[in-house]
Amino acid sequence: MPWRERTGIAASLHDLSRWRWGEMLFWTLALIAILLFPNRYLILTEIAWLALFVLSLDLILGYAGIVSLGHAAFFGVGAYTAGLLALHHIVDEPVLGLLVAGLAALALGFVTSFLVMRGAADLTRLMVTLGIALLLRELANRFSNITGGFDGLQGIVMQPVLGQFEFDLFGKTSFIYCLVVLFVLFLLARRIVHSPFGLSLRAIRNNPLRAAAIGIPVRRRLVAIYTIAAFYAGVAGALSTQSTALASLDVFSFDRSADLLLVLVIGGTGYLYGGLIGAVAFKLLQDVLASWTPQYWQFWIGLILIVLVLVGRERLQRWIMWGPEQIRRLSGKRGTAAAAGEDSP
Repeated sequence: MPWRERTGIAASLHDLSRWRWGEMLFWTLALIAILLFPNRYLILTEIAWLALFVLSLDLILGYAGIVSLGHAAFFGVGAYTAGLLALHHIVDEPVLGLLVAGLAALALGFVTSFLVMRGAADLTRLMVTLGIALLLRELANRFSNITGGFDGLQGIVMQPVLGQFEFDLFGKTSFIYCLVVLFVLFLLARRIVHSPFGLSLRAIRNNPLRAAAIGIPVRRRLVAIYTIAAFYAGVAGALSTQSTALASLDVFSFDRSADLLLVLVIGGTGYLYGGLIGAVAFKLLQDVLASWTPQYWQFWIGLILIVLVLVGRERLQRWIMWGPEQIRRLSGKRGTAAAAGEDSP
């Protein structure tokens, strides 16, 4: 590859990796939420670990084109690993337990990735991933003497984070802890997708045959990103257990995997902030609608999703941004007119 072409690609990747004002605003608002919503730490904590969970699915679906209906398998492995480590005092430090839980999910993701990659069709991958999650759920139910069965793990007591910050009843420590983990892993994911590795994943998603023809090791790339996504999902599951001191068979449920797809429908795929924004919108909608109509909140969320799909996310964004665009145009015209008035004698 010529030197100028390499320089152009490097410059393009550097431009993509630069922080925009919208990104800084998003994380600033996340920090401000610590002060603005002292009575909502519990739902904010749920949003944080759900955002990380959705981010893990977006890495394989939005960037590599791997569809999955069993992503809860890795979430559940991470949740139970963190719970068992804390329950039996094998690893009392939450951060270290988080890493061990993520590595356990990573190992499972690496082993099962070869099964998933054997199926070239999306339907085959859907069935394989769903089957893995259902199998793990039944195994967890079968060995109830270890997992607690339908009652889940009882009596989990989390030690202070880094030996300094105790988990309080209001959930402030849990939210800050989950938010910090989310931000660190988001930085890593951002670096991955804005690297040559990330560009190769996009090429595979768009056309696997063409990607293989130009020398991209398609299978190895897919195995790598699938394994990384499993680690992210395992960490999200561990955060869920550590923040709630509970792990049950529900962590392997099909509903949990399906919710991820709903969140990505709301936020969009192939864009890291899509999963984060979708998690915020989904949880807030669920909370508000459940308070209004506890029995029918799922109906209203389904209706919103139908409208979103029929109308189109891009069209809704244009409608939402129409007002700010008009204000920006008017302010620009006034500035131009004022400058012209000052220049005139």
